[in-house]
Amino acid sequence: MSRTRDGRQLSMMLAPYLVGLVALVFVPALVTVAMSGTEWDLITAPRWVGAENFIELARSDAFRAALSNSLTFAVVAVPLRLALACGLALLLQRRTRGVGAARTAALLPTAVPEVAYGLMWLWLLNPLYGPLNQLLTVGGENGRTAWGTLPPQWLTDPQHARAGIVLMSVFTMGEMLVILLAARRALPADCYALAALEGARPWQVLRRVTLPLIAPVLALLTLRDTIGSLQVSFVPALIVTDGGPPQYATTYLSYFVYRNAFEYLRYGYAAAATVLMLLLTVAAVVAQWRLLRRMRW
Repeated sequence: MSRTRDGRQLSMMLAPYLVGLVALVFVPALVTVAMSGTEWDLITAPRWVGAENFIELARSDAFRAALSNSLTFAVVAVPLRLALACGLALLLQRRTRGVGAARTAALLPTAVPEVAYGLMWLWLLNPLYGPLNQLLTVGGENGRTAWGTLPPQWLTDPQHARAGIVLMSVFTMGEMLVILLAARRALPADCYALAALEGARPWQVLRRVTLPLIAPVLALLTLRDTIGSLQVSFVPALIVTDGGPPQYATTYLSYFVYRNAFEYLRYGYAAAATVLMLLLTVAAVVAQWRLLRRMRW
């Protein structure tokens, strides 16, 4: 009798989550898959085109550029964000004077709305009067850096623009920092006492005690951030660089989908790109998961 009652209570607790999951995830996913085989502008009736959208995507220079930019962004930004969050978590895990202010400063970029954050970086990355280039030219002459080169042209040079997008994303690692802080604080103190008793140096403690113990958390964060990396590049590409410069230099998959859906009104074409983006995400997560299963923690 108690098992039946517990089962009913569990079902009632899970019901809102399951309803939300079906209504907000599975149903939109099925609608997107169905739309991917149509040509639809929300004005006229949808027309079934089958695989034509996918064939057009395969031949599209813009889509190939967006795919390449998104993969490069994920490969570069995810390790940098994880390394910065892990380093700050290890530095700020002790309760000492000033640590609270430092934690707040590290978490603040994540709490700022994305649009405001993008506008702030549009000012910071301005090649002429932006604070970042002003700082880089300290000690230089005639507007050059101290090592004699021109400062980065964040808004006009393709490579510098992509680097600027990565730089913007690196500082929004507040959620990672909170999780890693909790993971570090949860580690048993006996391991560190034993390491100190054996005379281990700080680097040895980090490499042989701390990192192996929090490795499962790092692995899960890597998986989660890989999935999120396809979305976090949208606002910077829209507000700061507008997909350029020049054409498609900072066009990422999310921005590609947005432009085709809401600017060109090609919802079926954008849905096909979304399906491919989903398949790419699943493939990346599966590959990482298989790699992680082979590792011994």
